[in-house]
Amino acid sequence: MSGFDAGWLALREPFDLAARAASAPLLDWPALAARLRSGLDAGAALHVLDLGCGTGASLRALAPRLGGRQHWRLLDHDPALLAALPQALSSWAVAQGCCVATGGEGMAIDGEHLQLTVAWQRADLADLAGVAAIDGAQLVTASALLDLVSTAWLEALVARCRAAGAAVGWSLSVDDRLQWQLADGADALVHAHFRAHQRRDKGFGPALGGGAVAEAARFLQRAGYRVVTAPSDWQVDGERSRADLAMLREMVEGMAAAAVEQAPEAASAVQAWRQRRQARLASTRLQVGHTDLLAWL
Repeated sequence: MSGFDAGWLALREPFDLAARAASAPLLDWPALAARLRSGLDAGAALHVLDLGCGTGASLRALAPRLGGRQHWRLLDHDPALLAALPQALSSWAVAQGCCVATGGEGMAIDGEHLQLTVAWQRADLADLAGVAAIDGAQLVTASALLDLVSTAWLEALVARCRAAGAAVGWSLSVDDRLQWQLADGADALVHAHFRAHQRRDKGFGPALGGGAVAEAARFLQRAGYRVVTAPSDWQVDGERSRADLAMLREMVEGMAAAAVEQAPEAASAVQAWRQRRQARLASTRLQVGHTDLLAWL
């Protein structure tokens, strides 16, 4: 499976949050929470399963929108990210004015409008049949995961969610849109090799890359789900902040490395593109296309 270190996740989280905020008007999370709670006993917690949780970014973004009592189960294969998760969640909860109690592989977060119990564990998500927690979830979330998985894996996930009667909220899946201001003559070359690299096997079989959301919507609709999608693009502006500059620098380096790995014969052209891009980061803007998806039965 592809690994995301905690530094990269921390760098991207502000851009993820802004992207989620842009998609929120079209994705009514409070209405979904009310719909799901209508089938629960009074006062019961909404059970949420987060696949590929990293350091808990999906919880931090979505728990306030869902509101009320919630129980989150967080799964990831990376022990380093799971080790960083308690501190990341605790810092966020305290900043929200909540009380936090931690013990073992669990945490309770208690605030005026939010009461959470959280449990996390290491899990090999490539072995989807072994993820028993899906069966008890009312909502299955994932962030920046769908584009890494294969058609077969995604079809199996939809079938598991359908069998559980669970709604799904899958966020920040890349959709192949990339736009630089100003453009460079080698953008199309680099983008083509980068997109091809995104479709390599990331541990789940040949990855869907930018086709992931369309494939997910097809499977979900076929399974009887109502599906809503909304753009959730990163907007990165080198004139705005040091964080933007750092993100642009990382994007240029990552795209160049992937393009060279995918097409070694293009290394000279890609490295020249990399040098030109790095030289003008402060005057660069980049829009990276993502799509959020919400679906329920």
